[in-house]
Amino acid sequence: MNGQPMPCSQEELGSLFLFEKLSPDQLGLLCREGRVEEFAPGPVYGEGDAATCFYVLLEGTLVLSRRIGDYDVEITRSSSRGVYAGAFQAYLGDRLRQVYNSSLRVLEPTRFFVLPAETFATIMRDWFPMAVHLLEGLFFGTKSVQEAVGQRERLLALGSLSAGLTHELNNPAAAAVRATSALRERVAGMRHKLGIIAARPYRRDTLETLIDVQERTAECVAKSTTLSPLEAADREDTISDWLDDHGIGDGWQLAPTFVQAGLDIDWLDQVAAAVDSDTLDGAVRWLNYTVETELLMNEIEESTTRVSALVTAAKQYSQLDRAPHQVTDVHELLDSTLLMVSAKIGPHITVVKDYDRSLPDIPAYPSELNQVWTNLIDNAVAAMNSTDAGGTLTVRTARDGDHLLVEFCDTGPGVPAEIRERIFDPFFTTKPVGEGTGLGLDISWRIIVNKHNGDLSFRSVPGDTRFQVRLPLTSTNSPPPKEPS
Repeated sequence: MNGQPMPCSQEELGSLFLFEKLSPDQLGLLCREGRVEEFAPGPVYGEGDAATCFYVLLEGTLVLSRRIGDYDVEITRSSSRGVYAGAFQAYLGDRLRQVYNSSLRVLEPTRFFVLPAETFATIMRDWFPMAVHLLEGLFFGTKSVQEAVGQRERLLALGSLSAGLTHELNNPAAAAVRATSALRERVAGMRHKLGIIAARPYRRDTLETLIDVQERTAECVAKSTTLSPLEAADREDTISDWLDDHGIGDGWQLAPTFVQAGLDIDWLDQVAAAVDSDTLDGAVRWLNYTVETELLMNEIEESTTRVSALVTAAKQYSQLDRAPHQVTDVHELLDSTLLMVSAKIGPHITVVKDYDRSLPDIPAYPSELNQVWTNLIDNAVAAMNSTDAGGTLTVRTARDGDHLLVEFCDTGPGVPAEIRERIFDPFFTTKPVGEGTGLGLDISWRIIVNKHNGDLSFRSVPGDTRFQVRLPLTSTNSPPPKEPS
């Protein structure tokens, strides 16, 4: 938008803090190369447009805003003479994409000193060569430091997750190994008992009955339900008494296995009816091996299923086999992240999932959203651990207008009022030295706001801290533009 041209005054320029140290010749050059324009209330330039001019406020009120989703969020409002906006990094040249990183509008008739970007860059290099070198070093150095520390933040998170995943995988894997070893012993015992039974003069119909009982025993194991400790103890006593009454020694050792399999006195009566009293002991012990074998195979199946679920979660978390930007089910991402960080959460923190499963899939960068979930969960867990009393982490999803809301709520002590304005600042951390880089929330904010056109905010009181992520349900850009440099 072009303003109304007006005369340029060297005296007025010299009164601004930005130009107060310039010589009369330099102020004269600024007036010759630049111009003064008055703008009516409304827009001056838009975010993402080519940065062609450097603006210095002479009189009036300006507002700078950033586009977040479908909303323009105000980031600066000022009436201070000398504040500047626009192409103020033009001196970096083609090493930086020269676009306006925000939108500028004025609220009243406002005068600016306007300098073409090329002229501004030339003046900076000619008049302040040392300052330009220092600014270049500061800009690119800070950017490199942020990238390096950001990479370290990701590596620290990866190391923590790898340790947690190793721990989670070790438990079911070790259980499967133990169960396999025990299964080998039980199968050997079953073969031995089967040999003893086969050596007996059983009638054909008796053997068929035993085989039928064995099949029904295996079915009972598959359908067994978990009893309360009191119910299990009562049933063990009853079965132990039955075994003792029928001359089967060490019944107290067999009873727990039968109870775990869901077997009762009726089942034992069927076994007793199928064989004579002389062979009942061998038949019961043979069927005991059958029960133990089925239980061990169940344990192996559960353990290997757990391993498979963990591998699937790791794959889902890393998104290694998927496109960087895709339509994604947020709940799958949340579940995989919670599973990956479960070792860090620990048993003293209760996790509650309050999902709205009717929400649609959304366009997103899944692996980067997982990084955000990890950072927010890690902060919530750290806050609750600081009290040594545990707590509850609630992960909630809901529709919020045309956005999808993901909320992480913890019952920790809350964010102190004196640091609330700084928690999204780079390198700011309340964790002890060596435990945090101070980039977790900064990176999360950049991922949500700059890459997803969403919003990340929080509210906090003692016992109820909520970090809220809002993501657009639909995208006008596919994929969204890269984060501005």
